[in-house]
Amino acid sequence: MIRKTTFFVLLIVLAVLLFLNPNFKTISAGVAILLFGMIMLEEGFKTFTKGPLQNILKKATDKLYKSITAGAFITALIQSSSLVSVITISFISAELITLAGGIGLIFGSNIGTTVTAWLVAGFGLKIKVSALAMPMLIFGIIFSFQKKPTLKGIGNVLAGLGFFFLGIHYMKEGFDVFKDYLDLSQYAVSGFLGVIIYSGLGIIITTILQSSSATLALILTALAAGQIEYENALALAIGANIGTTITAVLGSLSSNAAGRRLAGAHLIFNVITGLIAVAFIFPLARLVNNLSEVMQIANNNYTLKLALFHTIFNVIGVVVMIPFIKKLECLLLRVVKEKPNTDKDVDEPKYLNSAVLKFPAAAISALINESKYLYKNSIFEIVAHALNIHREDIKSDEKIKKIIKKSNIDFKTDVEELYYTKVKIIYGEIIGYAATAQSDLKLNKKQTKTVSDIKIANRKMVEIVKEVKELNKNITMASASDNKYMQNEYNGFRKKLTKVLRVIYLFRTEADYEDYALKLKELKKEAKANIRHSNKSIDKLIRKNLITAEMASSLFNDYTNVNDIINKLIEIAELLYGKKDTLIENRDLK
Repeated sequence: MIRKTTFFVLLIVLAVLLFLNPNFKTISAGVAILLFGMIMLEEGFKTFTKGPLQNILKKATDKLYKSITAGAFITALIQSSSLVSVITISFISAELITLAGGIGLIFGSNIGTTVTAWLVAGFGLKIKVSALAMPMLIFGIIFSFQKKPTLKGIGNVLAGLGFFFLGIHYMKEGFDVFKDYLDLSQYAVSGFLGVIIYSGLGIIITTILQSSSATLALILTALAAGQIEYENALALAIGANIGTTITAVLGSLSSNAAGRRLAGAHLIFNVITGLIAVAFIFPLARLVNNLSEVMQIANNNYTLKLALFHTIFNVIGVVVMIPFIKKLECLLLRVVKEKPNTDKDVDEPKYLNSAVLKFPAAAISALINESKYLYKNSIFEIVAHALNIHREDIKSDEKIKKIIKKSNIDFKTDVEELYYTKVKIIYGEIIGYAATAQSDLKLNKKQTKTVSDIKIANRKMVEIVKEVKELNKNITMASASDNKYMQNEYNGFRKKLTKVLRVIYLFRTEADYEDYALKLKELKKEAKANIRHSNKSIDKLIRKNLITAEMASSLFNDYTNVNDIINKLIEIAELLYGKKDTLIENRDLK
């Protein structure tokens, strides 16, 4: 409600300004065109985020210096720290990168945004950029109408750059005309008071424009036209840096924990950097003057000096914050937590959220992690408890025969209730997210196959729950029966399933993966053969009239069920954990 009200108030104020001073419209139009250009730039670069950009971001976060460098380089290239933030949040949500790696990317992106100031000061204000903008717009629009995504992306990038430079042209022209009617430099405030006032003004302007790059372009064009003093321009640049975090914080309010943590890191970094810059603004200004002499920047070239100042205090901020990144990560993890589950008896997804659906790599990784979580926790628990076996016994080194012998107490497991509390919600979310990924993310063949395999694995999990429900009922009946032959047969079923569960547990947790992979193949082969052939021991019991016809029917049904459950348990394990050309290899980002 507050945001809507603020938006309408700003629209009214803008309309009044345009009505009272028509010359203000040129500057306003320049800002609008520049912002539109930045939106097109971001859209254009999104086309290329499904390949190289994702690869770079994922691989560049294992070391802090790599993540900071990657964040700076990519932001400088695509001129969009917001796009880098979106990818980072998506990757953190899917656990493709750590929070510390994401923080490094955000710190680097702050350095990358300083390129905008250099671009405007060193290039946009030195030549007639409108002459360069027109060809970019012409070719950009032509390319953007092409059906091929790559050409469309190139078109949006070219058109975005064209509008960016055209916006700078109109902003510069507007300030030149505006000066004939009102000289804003008359409102300059010197000293530390001016620093505070203009820093606050920079925060307000950036909050309105929702872009620190656009604010910097505005400051530089106003400075070039002599509408603001150099000292006040420095303060405005500091305010712009702080103001951009407000955009991130507002955007994260409806985000998941990963988004809120990253926005928190961004806020802390920019506020600390801004406070340092404000406190040492005059020594930093002298440093800029000294460096300008070395770099042969003219003493009165205030636009380039401002660009240099903007770079220096952002780099200082990164240097100051690097030793505290781990502590910052711990603080954010402790303070910003996932929204609590209102229904504590029902399990909900741990990895699936709207952020992961931004990019194929994040969506696939989250789907795999969620499926693994469902399999190793809920399915493992349901099958084990349906057999009246404790999970810790399965994980132990104790002989299975001994476990079966001592596990003679009925757990009174309600498989149906466990399905509704442990499986149904998560299963539905996995299938829903998988369908959305396939329809909205334009996956390649490998990625489409991966998502299909995930759906198959989850469908098999649900089938296992339904089959084990019937098995649990008959195990309970057999254990309560006086017929020792029935008890022996069902204990045999329990033994087979317990053995499989233990091998699967070792398969996904132990280093000697290959040994257990071979054992699983043997067990699966045996289970498939058993489904096709009758159980000789049951046949023998029937011939000797040691069990009733009703008992025999239950045994034959459960004999098939047990082998089918074994087969499905192993197939799921191979799909989710097998190091072969299935899910793991298909997680490539290309």
